[in-house]
Amino acid sequence: MPQKADGTLTLPWDTKGSRVPQRVGMDQVLLCVTVMLTIVGLVMVFSASAVLAVNRHHDSWYYLKRQCVWLVVGLSLLHALSRMDYVWWKRLSRPLLGGITALLVIVLIPSLGTAVNGARRWLGVGPVSIQPAEMLKLAVVIYLAAYLARKEDRLQEFQAGLLPVLLVVGLLSGLVLMEPDLGTVVVLGMVTGSLLFVGGARLSHLSILVLCAVPIGLALVLSTEYRRQRLMAFLEPWRDASDTGFQITQSFLAFGSGGLFGVGLGEGKQKLFFLPEAHTDFVLALIGEELGFVGAGVIILLFVLFMIRGFQISTRARVPFGRYLGIGITTLIGVQVLVNACVVTGLVPTKGLTLPFVSYGGSSLVVSLAGVGMLLSISRDRHAGREEIEHQSGQRRAKQG
Repeated sequence: MPQKADGTLTLPWDTKGSRVPQRVGMDQVLLCVTVMLTIVGLVMVFSASAVLAVNRHHDSWYYLKRQCVWLVVGLSLLHALSRMDYVWWKRLSRPLLGGITALLVIVLIPSLGTAVNGARRWLGVGPVSIQPAEMLKLAVVIYLAAYLARKEDRLQEFQAGLLPVLLVVGLLSGLVLMEPDLGTVVVLGMVTGSLLFVGGARLSHLSILVLCAVPIGLALVLSTEYRRQRLMAFLEPWRDASDTGFQITQSFLAFGSGGLFGVGLGEGKQKLFFLPEAHTDFVLALIGEELGFVGAGVIILLFVLFMIRGFQISTRARVPFGRYLGIGITTLIGVQVLVNACVVTGLVPTKGLTLPFVSYGGSSLVVSLAGVGMLLSISRDRHAGREEIEHQSGQRRAKQG
C-alpha cells in the first residue's frame, strides 16, 4: 500500500486515493496488565471483605459478587470503546461534560443524592449506586484533550488560552467540593496541570496557578474539622493512635507485619475490623500484609508498566487529540495510584481515593476500564483520527494553493 507523508506524519494510507487503512491489533501488553490488575483486585477484594460481608450482609461473597458484576460491565465497555473511533470523543466532549455536570448538581439534592459517612456523592438507580465524581475525572480528561487540540497555538496566552479551561475546571471542582470530596479535586488539579504543561502552557502561568492553589488548599483543610484532624493525624499518627490516627497506624501495622513475603493470602489480621476500608481505599495495605513487600512491589511495577505503555501509545497517536487523550487517561490513572500509595504509607494525609482496578468500587472500576478501552482504540492502526487528519491535510493544501 502506498505511503503518503502528511506533514511530519507518515500515514499508512493514501489520503487522496484508497480508503482502506492498514489494520494492527490493540496493544496486548496494556490489555494483559489491565486484566492482571483486575484479577488481583477480585482476589484481594474477597480476602479483605469476606468477614465484613458476613457481619453486615450475612454473605461472605456479597462484595465479590457485586464487584464481578461491575467488572463484566467494565470489560464490556472496554471492548466496545476499543473498537470505537476515538476521534468521536472530541465531538462528544462538551455534551458529555454537560451531562456529568447535571449529575453533579442532582447528587447535591437531598431527596436524590445518597449520603454516606457525611458525604453526598452517590446517586441511587434502583439497586445500583453510581458516583458522578468518578465519571467526571474521565469526562474532564476528554474535554481537556479536545480543548488543547483546538487551542494549541493560543495556550501560551492566559486570557484566550488558559482562562476558559480554568474557569470550567474550577466550576466543576466547586461542585465536587460541595459533596464534599477534596481528593477528587486534587486529582483533577494534578491532571489538568499536567495536560496544560504537555500542551505548551507557559511555566510562569502554571507556577502562579500552583502558588494560588496552595493557600486555597490549606484554607479548605484548616476550615473543616475532619480535615484538620486528618492533617494532625498525618503529622503525628501515633499521638492519638486509637482515634484520629487509627486508620493510618493500622495501615503501618499491616505493612510491618507483612514483612518481605507476607503472612499468606487470606491470613491477614488487619481486615478483622482493625483496618477501616481495607477492601476500598486501603487495599494496598492489605496486599502488603498478606503478600508482603514483594507482592506490593509487583503491583506497583504493574502500574509502572501500565503507564509506560500508556505514554508510548499516546506518543504514537496520529492527531493531537489522540495524544492528549492518551496522556490524560494515563496520567489520571497514574496520579490516583500515586496518591493512594502515598496515603496508605503515610506520605500524604488520608484521602478517599481508590486504587484503580484493584479497590472495591463499581464506578471507579468501570470508569478506569473505559479509559483503558479508549487507550486501546488509540493503539489500533485503524480509522481512528483519520477524518481529522484529512481535514487538516485539506486545510494545509488550501493554504499552499
